[in-house]
Amino acid sequence: MAYLGIRAFFARPPTDAPSAVPDATAPLQAYASTFALTITNPATIIAFSAVFLTLNIAEQAGGGVGALVVVAGVFSGSALWWLTLTLGVSLLRRFVNARLMLWINRTSGAVLIAFGVLAILSILLPVSPGS
Repeated sequence: MAYLGIRAFFARPPTDAPSAVPDATAPLQAYASTFALTITNPATIIAFSAVFLTLNIAEQAGGGVGALVVVAGVFSGSALWWLTLTLGVSLLRRFVNARLMLWINRTSGAVLIAFGVLAILSILLPVSPGS
């Protein structure tokens, strides 16, 4: 994580400006590709399966139909989240310039470096109970 933070911190934003008139299908394509990547991500599928099995969602939801409603709700919530995110980014991208991207790179890099250092320290200096 610290390595990714260092790479992000020192990353230079692209100097070529995007076209002034974005393609009208760009938000829809961004949504579709991001959603497809998310829904087919094995880590996402395994994580949701683990949570559903651990919390015994199917039994608590009242059986098969209840479990389907829960899954449909999670699916709909994820779809709405990605739609909101991609539309928001496509609307705000005209306000992003090289200076702002440099600031974003530095900030996100510093946060990743801090979390990486904390992870390393938690391994090297374990906290004993009662101290």
